[in-house]
Amino acid sequence: MNDPQPNSTSKSLPISQWAEEDRPREKMLSQGKKSLTDSELLAILLRTGVAGTSAIDLAKKMLQESHNSLTDLSRMEITDLMKIHKGLGPAKAVTVLAALELGNRMMREAREVKDDIVRSSDDLFHYIGPSIWDLPNEEFWAIYLNQRNKVVRKQRIGSGGLTQTTVDHRIIFREALQYNAVAIAVAHNHPSGSLQPSKADKELTQRISAAGKILNIRLIDHLIVGILPEGGPNYFSFAESGLL
Repeated sequence: MNDPQPNSTSKSLPISQWAEEDRPREKMLSQGKKSLTDSELLAILLRTGVAGTSAIDLAKKMLQESHNSLTDLSRMEITDLMKIHKGLGPAKAVTVLAALELGNRMMREAREVKDDIVRSSDDLFHYIGPSIWDLPNEEFWAIYLNQRNKVVRKQRIGSGGLTQTTVDHRIIFREALQYNAVAIAVAHNHPSGSLQPSKADKELTQRISAAGKILNIRLIDHLIVGILPEGGPNYFSFAESGLL
């Protein structure tokens, strides 16, 4: 949503001196929450600005520094947010990031697979994607399924740096045997936003698939998830791409 354009007499004034219809809180009360822009909603969380900058202008700057992406803003650390925006105290930084994290969790709830049944790559993406797509480092997860394709367990297998993580496929199948899984799916994130599998990703997938055949445990898919620079969260499926 585009930022509002307060009347010319209010731009240089504190929000408390703006025309009532231009103030974010009053606008929300009179017109509803959906009428507010992202910066206006952030300004309500901030409550007040910092020296020489109103809450609404501070909110706009926060969004600009995050490429006008709430997802990018939510991935920032409290200390980084305070460092970039001089005068921003820990209370304001915590409030903003706490609200964004609540939004992330609400989105995860909305995307949960009904009864945790995985029938497709899209189901798998909705099940595991929200937990890992916005992480700053790579994580590799395994999802264990019973005969009805119902999830019986999910397990983080490894975590690493920005571009790779170490995965021991023996751990994957130890868990599968312990929970009597008949099939597994695996997934990892690419913090860069690129969803293309690397040579190492392809080789690992083949090793996991081969080990599963020996144990009669099917590898049904391997997803690479991430947040695209434009377009939001998405995934690459080895199964859909014919690489399994």
